[in-house]
Amino acid sequence: MTVTTEPEALLSHLHKADGSATYSYAGYTVIGAVNGPIEAQKRDELPEEAIIDVVVRPAAGVGGTRERHLESLLQSTLRQIILVNNFPRTLIQIILQITVTPENEYVNGKLVQANVNLPVVPALLQTAILSLLSASLPMTATLTSTCLAIISEDGQRHIVKTPTARQIEQSQSFHVLAFTSQNELILAESEGAFTMKEWDDVYSAAYRQCCTTAATDDADTLMDEGLPTDTDLRRFIRSTVEQKTASDLYWK
Repeated sequence: MTVTTEPEALLSHLHKADGSATYSYAGYTVIGAVNGPIEAQKRDELPEEAIIDVVVRPAAGVGGTRERHLESLLQSTLRQIILVNNFPRTLIQIILQITVTPENEYVNGKLVQANVNLPVVPALLQTAILSLLSASLPMTATLTSTCLAIISEDGQRHIVKTPTARQIEQSQSFHVLAFTSQNELILAESEGAFTMKEWDDVYSAAYRQCCTTAATDDADTLMDEGLPTDTDLRRFIRSTVEQKTASDLYWK
């Protein structure tokens, strides 16, 4: 099974949160809620900046080590773009509830599940960004994120974008990258074995998908050459916010 659906998003639908969003793409659906800046507890507050608290809740059961790892990744990434210095001694809370995960796949009657934490990171990041935009929290930039896998077939390695659980299980390496709206790499997490040339090709493929100003005349031949046109994630984020703004101002 290959996921080909376009991303979908809904903004500001949770009325008791300062900002909210639901984001669906690549088999994942995540609901996000943002509250803040609110008063932080005295023992936790920072005198010169806001605390960024990220909570990730799984689709089933209670959170564990996997969710704590995801929260750490998201917190360190988001605090680089949120203007935390504007809100000293306060708390900005971001709650992300995973509601849908990709369907299970079977190979020769055996259930295949990707034993890595990274595939859900792009959906969590995009939901967090849309929720922060919904809450009108000031940021230096927005983010777009994607995941890619390197798979070996017939003695050759190929890049697969938004891979399925089966493709992740069979991959040589798996990568998650995120870029700011200034085309700067802000997050790069990888698992598996790969060469520097392969990582450069992964970076180029992710850049083209996340950054609308990606160069098209690169002289190097990428491993994923000939694949369908990339989903323009940055344009999707912009159009989603524009549609919500136009809807809110329609009464005028």
